[in-house]
Amino acid sequence: GATSEIAHKCLSQMKIIVRSIYSNPPSHGARIASLCLNNRDLRIEWEDCLKEMHARIRRARTYLHTALKMANVPGNWDHILSQNGMFSYTGLTKAQCEVLIEKHHIYLLKSGRISMCGVTESNAKYVAESFKDAIETAKEN
Repeated sequence: GATSEIAHKCLSQMKIIVRSIYSNPPSHGARIASLCLNNRDLRIEWEDCLKEMHARIRRARTYLHTALKMANVPGNWDHILSQNGMFSYTGLTKAQCEVLIEKHHIYLLKSGRISMCGVTESNAKYVAESFKDAIETAKEN
C-alpha cells in the first residue's frame, strides 16, 4: 500500500545520500595529513611514530614465533617472522580458527589472518598454546 510506496521512496533517497557521502569523503582528514606532512616538526614526529609502530609489530612477531617454538606447536612458523605489516597469515585452517575464536577467544579471520598488534610479550605464550590446542583438537570437515 501507500506505506510500502513511501518506504521505497525514502530508501531510494537514502541510497542517494549515502552514495554521495561514500564518494565524497570529508576533506578534514586530508587537511590534517597535509598539515602533518608539510610541517617539519610534525612530519618528524609522525615518522618517529611510524618507526615505533613498526618496531612494536616486529617485536610482536618475534614474541609469537619464540612462543610457538617453545610450546612445540606443530609446523614451521618462520613465516611469522618473514611476513611484514600489521597482519599475518598463520596457515591455520578454518576449523582451527574456529577453535581459537570459540574456545580461546582469540579473534582472527577464518582464513587464518591475525592482527599482530594484538600479540604482546605478556600474551604470546597463551596465543601459542592456544594455536597448539587448535591444531591438535580441530575437527576438519
